[in-house]
Amino acid sequence: MSANSFDARSTLQVGDESYEIFKLDKVEGSARLPYSLKVLLENLLRTEDGANITADHIRALGNWDSQAQPSQEIQFTPARVIMQDFTGVPCVVDLATMREAVKELGGDPAKVNPLSPAELVIDHSVIADKFGTKDAFGQNVELEYGRNKERYQFLRWGQTAFDDFKVVPPGTGIVHQVNIEHLARTVMVRNGQAYPDTLVGTDSHTTMVNGLGVLGWGVGGIEAEAAMLGQPVSMLIPRVVGFKLTGELPAGTTATDLVLTITEMLRKHGVVGKFVEFYGEGVAATSLANRATIGNMSPEFGSTAAIFPIDGETLNYLKLTGRSEQQVALVEAYAKEQGLWLDPAAEPDFSEKLELDMSTVVPSIAGPKRPQDRIILAEAASQFERDVLNYVSTADEAGEESFPASDAPAASNGVPSNPVTVTAPDGSTYVIDHGAVTVAAITSCTNTSNPYVMVAAALVAKKAVEKGLTRKPWVKTTLAPGSKVVTDYFDKAGLTPYLDKVGFNLVGYGCTTCIGNSGPLPEEVSKAVNDHDLAVTSVLSGNRNFEGRINPDVKMNYLASPPLVVAYALAGSMKVDITKDALGTDTDGNPVFLKDIWPSEAEVNDVVANAIGEDMFNKSYSDVFAGDAQWQALPIPTGNTFEWDAESTYVRKPPYFEGMTMETTPVTDITGARVLAKLGDSVTTDHISPAGAIKADTPAGKYLTEHGVERRDFNSYGSRRGNHEVMIRGTFANIRLRNQIAPGTEGGFTRDFTKDDAPVSFIYDASRNYIDQGIPLVVLAGKEYGSGSSRDWAAKGTALLGVKAVIAESYERIHRSNLIGMGVLPLQFPEGASAESLGLTGEETFSFAGVTELNDGTTPRTVKVTTDTGVEFDAVVRIDTPGEADYYRNGGIMQYVLRNLIRG
Repeated sequence: MSANSFDARSTLQVGDESYEIFKLDKVEGSARLPYSLKVLLENLLRTEDGANITADHIRALGNWDSQAQPSQEIQFTPARVIMQDFTGVPCVVDLATMREAVKELGGDPAKVNPLSPAELVIDHSVIADKFGTKDAFGQNVELEYGRNKERYQFLRWGQTAFDDFKVVPPGTGIVHQVNIEHLARTVMVRNGQAYPDTLVGTDSHTTMVNGLGVLGWGVGGIEAEAAMLGQPVSMLIPRVVGFKLTGELPAGTTATDLVLTITEMLRKHGVVGKFVEFYGEGVAATSLANRATIGNMSPEFGSTAAIFPIDGETLNYLKLTGRSEQQVALVEAYAKEQGLWLDPAAEPDFSEKLELDMSTVVPSIAGPKRPQDRIILAEAASQFERDVLNYVSTADEAGEESFPASDAPAASNGVPSNPVTVTAPDGSTYVIDHGAVTVAAITSCTNTSNPYVMVAAALVAKKAVEKGLTRKPWVKTTLAPGSKVVTDYFDKAGLTPYLDKVGFNLVGYGCTTCIGNSGPLPEEVSKAVNDHDLAVTSVLSGNRNFEGRINPDVKMNYLASPPLVVAYALAGSMKVDITKDALGTDTDGNPVFLKDIWPSEAEVNDVVANAIGEDMFNKSYSDVFAGDAQWQALPIPTGNTFEWDAESTYVRKPPYFEGMTMETTPVTDITGARVLAKLGDSVTTDHISPAGAIKADTPAGKYLTEHGVERRDFNSYGSRRGNHEVMIRGTFANIRLRNQIAPGTEGGFTRDFTKDDAPVSFIYDASRNYIDQGIPLVVLAGKEYGSGSSRDWAAKGTALLGVKAVIAESYERIHRSNLIGMGVLPLQFPEGASAESLGLTGEETFSFAGVTELNDGTTPRTVKVTTDTGVEFDAVVRIDTPGEADYYRNGGIMQYVLRNLIRG
């Protein structure tokens, strides 16, 4: 029950139903607040308990100074938690382990139960092994179940063992698309109360739901577990960036072009740790699908959330997707009552402002390795010619450019060229070169939720087929929609056969290529690429294109709208300027250009209007948690504690609570630490966290081989997230990671200073030697350390490798928080300083003094860092809130929650 200090408790009548609400206008200053802060204000009013959440916190939010730097801590209690299976499995593993730990410490294991609704969508496990055939989907599903049976049995057990925990089975859709199409409430109803739907999710693209006016963002799995168990999210009241939209998108552009433009603008502006909120007359002209596309890319901007207020467009979408009349009426009544309804002319109090006239947006792609690196489509081919030089050449000692031995130093107009003849299985031959598009994937929640760009892609395919065009033979083409509704409207519009004919057959409903589940390239293509060190490319309608992420054979990755993905599959190379060069020839031998097959806005709108209806959503989601016969037939254990299988290589009991007591161990200073990794700028969680395929000659591959797993059954790191032994071995093992203390290497290597000659070693193997000798480890890093997805394993793996502290020039929000959640101390170099400017090589021995101040209940602003080489500096302690300090004192967030559960 709320303390209700502001007498805000009231009643809202909607039709025959009456709801308890907490009125925002009872708090002075609330009217001027941005939409997102109004949602936080309601959260505080409703959860005010006089201790953790007080009247002073509520006043502080009402009196928010838009220009001040964040300093006021508040406790945000999300209404629900959403997970995908890669990050969700370790969440459920940890909950199951916590039940045993509670029992061992004399508590009731049944107390370990979600206190907030938790929903998990299995969407990250399907791999696009099979493609280009009508039975590709069925074959990939069979492979998925074969690889993931143990994990799926475990999740089915969790669905029965934990209250308020639901699982959307495989083959249904992508978590974020299922969220906006079905799971999101916009206004939540529970125990007679109506309040804004809010959430945290174990995937950074949780922000897609911001397009529906739902405040939520990605957190690490460990934070999500705490939220499920009733722990509020400790946060500082953020700065809010107002992004004004005016005008409308011009003909020939798509939502993808818009979002890549916004991504570039916000990355340049700097919005890490801030909320972004869209306002202005252009918002009213922006479809819900486009809003969701923009919200989805919030992690690529770097913002915590990127939200749109509620308006008539929100209601139309809720109706279309099958929400009940009462729910839609409630959303409208509640939003208008609480001042959460969009006023296009209003301009709330914002910390910073940007503006975009959408009529200035032009067709664009982004790449070759970061989503914020936007390229105007008309300049893509020429930009590729410049960028490819970074991938096909190496600098020799004299500083001159020399090509790898496998390449003849040939060039065409100054562009590196190494044409290779490939023989296909049917005996035909073709030639590929640097820039060949080897993966063209319509994938990822970002765009597959948007019917306008999906229909545009299908119409491009239709017009291409009618002209006699098809994909180039070296292009792996895949279609992986975010929900079954997409294929329903393709079928209804008669567009499926055309997609099939250009090779975009359905490969699965899930997050495939965008997370590295692209599957292998055809054997002959892969061999040609590797034997001749070709810099080939992928084009995908996703949100992530980091190095090494999409496919191990592919060096350069480009984000593009679904219709452009089809166009590049037809062109077959990034060297083709698709804005003016022919994509191919028609049946009469005439050149066919992009303008010849690009659909008009009217054509797209006509298909969307006539092919998509409420009945499709009702059908797809009528029994969404039940699953098919294959899911229901999975055998599962019974009981409220899990029966661990000692032979399992997928699900193992982790060591987080071994030796834990009810009393905390005092925090100590760190002495005699060695450097495990010295890293540059923009090292992402993709570089840190295990992801993608498991290679046989790596520590993870050797572990699986030793446990009797055949190489063909290795599966991916993501599928084995429930096995900490595999995941530790894959931490810092990304094939593109460059550890500066092991120069000349690429991948998971370091130097092992426990040995006299400090040989180059696998990071995992070296870490075991350090742990055996009781030597703590430290990581040195540059700017934007830990950007990317909200991967709990980037922090868990770091901790389990024996890393006690990280010193970086700057952090992305989620990873910094996750490090604390695993008991790792995040430190920051002094302003303007770096490892290079301080002369640090990574060969030093480090000590950290002043950490023990945390034992006194305070957080030191800095700690003294010294090395055996005489370098000294004061590192900034990036424990930003008292709540985070509590987690660190307890050894981590899970230990903190567990102790509180037992005491409570």
